[in-house]
Amino acid sequence: MNIPAELKYTKDHEWVRIEGDVAVVGITDFAQGELGDIVYVEVETLDETLDRDEVFGTVEAVKTVSDLFLPLSGEIVAFNEGLEDEPEIVNSDAYGAGWMIKIQFSDASQVDELLSADAYKELIGG
Repeated sequence: MNIPAELKYTKDHEWVRIEGDVAVVGITDFAQGELGDIVYVEVETLDETLDRDEVFGTVEAVKTVSDLFLPLSGEIVAFNEGLEDEPEIVNSDAYGAGWMIKIQFSDASQVDELLSADAYKELIGG
């Protein structure tokens, strides 16, 4: 299973890449594997400011729909529009082209509360 060491993770199976004061967010390789074939990603919170752990969108697979939870408080400044036409990119490239949103985060201390790759690996029993 792919769990890049340079990323941060949440207990809700999102990954976070910090780029200055912006966080790029997607779902982990583990999560996409559990969900199966992803057929739709919906994010209707673009340009909204939300608190950590609020639902920012949903991901729909063939058999289920799962909420997506914001890992850091802040404004959602970008949505990966490529997922509108090709949501299956999340299955094939979860940590690259399958990113979902970018957040202009408002509280840098929350970054330290995210899980390391090792802690995430323990969480999922790896």
